[in-house]
Amino acid sequence: MIGFNSNKTRLLGTGIAGLDAVLNGGLPRNRIYLLQGDPGVGKTTVATQFLLEGCRRGESTLYVTLSETKEELNAIARAHGWSLEGIAIYEMGAESGTLGAEEENTLYFPAEVELGERMRALLDEIARVKPTRVVIDSCSELRLLAQTQLRFRRQIVALKEHLTRRDCTVVVLDNPTLPGGDGLLQTLVHGVIELEQWAPVYGSQRRRLFVRKLREVQFRGGYHDMAIQTGGVVVYPRLVAAEHRTNFAREKVSCGVERLDLLLDGGLDRGTGALVLGPAGTGKSALVTQFAVAAADRGEQVAMFIFDEGIGTLFARASALGMNLEGHVNSGRITVQQVDPAELSQGEFAHVVRSAVEPAGARIVAIDSLNGYLHAMSQEHLLVAQLHELLSYLRQRGTLTLMVVAQHGFVGSNMNTPIDVSYLADTVVLTRFFEAGGRVRKALSVLKNRGGAHEDTIREFSLGPRGFAVSEPLDGFRGILTGVPWVEQRTASASEAG
Repeated sequence: MIGFNSNKTRLLGTGIAGLDAVLNGGLPRNRIYLLQGDPGVGKTTVATQFLLEGCRRGESTLYVTLSETKEELNAIARAHGWSLEGIAIYEMGAESGTLGAEEENTLYFPAEVELGERMRALLDEIARVKPTRVVIDSCSELRLLAQTQLRFRRQIVALKEHLTRRDCTVVVLDNPTLPGGDGLLQTLVHGVIELEQWAPVYGSQRRRLFVRKLREVQFRGGYHDMAIQTGGVVVYPRLVAAEHRTNFAREKVSCGVERLDLLLDGGLDRGTGALVLGPAGTGKSALVTQFAVAAADRGEQVAMFIFDEGIGTLFARASALGMNLEGHVNSGRITVQQVDPAELSQGEFAHVVRSAVEPAGARIVAIDSLNGYLHAMSQEHLLVAQLHELLSYLRQRGTLTLMVVAQHGFVGSNMNTPIDVSYLADTVVLTRFFEAGGRVRKALSVLKNRGGAHEDTIREFSLGPRGFAVSEPLDGFRGILTGVPWVEQRTASASEAG
């Protein structure tokens, strides 16, 4: 892809959609760039995708390898289902064996002295292929050939001027030996893209991308999660909620159960986030499923992301409560995705949610539960801030977000939560166990609703083959929220007395 950014700089697409989004369209053409990172982080894969995109656009491309053979590169390509047939591969390390100490390996400007043997052969190959995209893998080998920093700098400067005069866009790869990379090299190039990876205590390794420098382009700063999949590198640009404002109708979203809607002053508001809070087993997931099925019954799209239970268990429980969840999933009205703990980065999860909202048009997104979300990404930095950004994005899109949080313990006044996100939610619904008449019962109340008025009563509810059965407001009890209420003498309220 050749495009233009806001200041009319001509850009070359990298062939990686997420990376092009980070770069605001691509790389300014006819420049030299540094792609740096430790071995195994994905530099070769990114560079190959850059050249393949050129081939797809009918451009001439060249891969210069100093450390890997052509067969090794083809093996990597086959693993991704690619063919390198359209890419010229020059094995620079295979020419003339290893240079001895007495051989000339310094590159000076052509007007001053004759080029060293290897660099002259490389430039001859470039003149033959006439590429518009070149990858040099890697600077580490060039650094060894140069032997000194001064000679290395001269090589890079001369190579940069020679190639850019030929209308080449060059990506050089480097394995940095110092934290942050080679400062000398970074000053010579037009842009620096850094790839990182690390391994959490449990789960698969994480990878991310950071644009350290890029002239001419207003790129998206910060770290962006990425993954290497069959088919290449995928980059998940950092979510910025303010970029996704949209107009939508402010309306109430009914759960389909009249007495539940009464608690919420007619239902939950479109474009808000609701938190369903309570101990395990009090019906939180069932309440979220009720909203999802009711929306699907009205013809709306719903996306559910479950962390804690299997899809089969979810279907069986919904069926036992008389909810046609599986039928709506089969029809495509509801999508249910089970998220495997420790296998998904926050950036990738945000990308999956966005895909459900924008292309698929989900009006309701359910996350069950934030406990699982927290444990799956427990080593992610600033997790609450990332969740805040995701919720802000969903609000901007007019999506109702339903979140479940399981509290520690079952009864008592001291019920702790593993993560405090109540301040992020527009509505907080509390479920509780309580004991009365020798039975364990369930109670439901609304503690917070930014959208307007709501009932301040506590209602008992039960779950059965017909779904939710909700009582009239409980009266004559005190201490229901502690789990062990007692009967009190009823007195008239101030409004009744008046």
